[in-house]
Amino acid sequence: MTALLLATTLLDAGSLEKIYTLYNQKHYKQACQYGLHIFNKYKKNSKFVMLYGFSCLKADYIDRLAVPLTGLRATKSERANASYFATILLQKKLLYHALIDNVDISYLVLPKTDYVLSKVFDLFTQKAYKKVDDKFYLKPEEANGILYVLYIQPYGKIKKMVLEERLEGNIIKTHKYW
Repeated sequence: MTALLLATTLLDAGSLEKIYTLYNQKHYKQACQYGLHIFNKYKKNSKFVMLYGFSCLKADYIDRLAVPLTGLRATKSERANASYFATILLQKKLLYHALIDNVDISYLVLPKTDYVLSKVFDLFTQKAYKKVDDKFYLKPEEANGILYVLYIQPYGKIKKMVLEERLEGNIIKTHKYW
């Protein structure tokens, strides 16, 4: 094996190891950004594509799920993960549409997932909320003190959908989507 080929092989292994390490260290934003940087090189590697997708999901970069979901189709687990990504992406888009354009989506039933946006989508479509001004307060049945607050916030020329997770009145996490 030539030195150049050996160096390229080691570099490839290092690139995949880096995203894996970032993910395991819960540096999801960095893993997603790095995965985007190397995506074209590894887009045929389904394990990389799934890791990239889950990194972006955990970093709240929901729109980036569109790319990995299209490439996951060869195995049962790939198709399941693609469906999972597609469901969350669709729920985000539908919630945004409902809030911005005042569209009724209560008749929609989509698969349930464990992702926070899916939980909010289900509560919203079931009209299990209290609306105060322009904010929707959603409390799941198994609340354990959790309350979700969903609203639109202007950011310059664009509007973002904001989802606050509150525990006993305190904001514990804020998600912003557009």
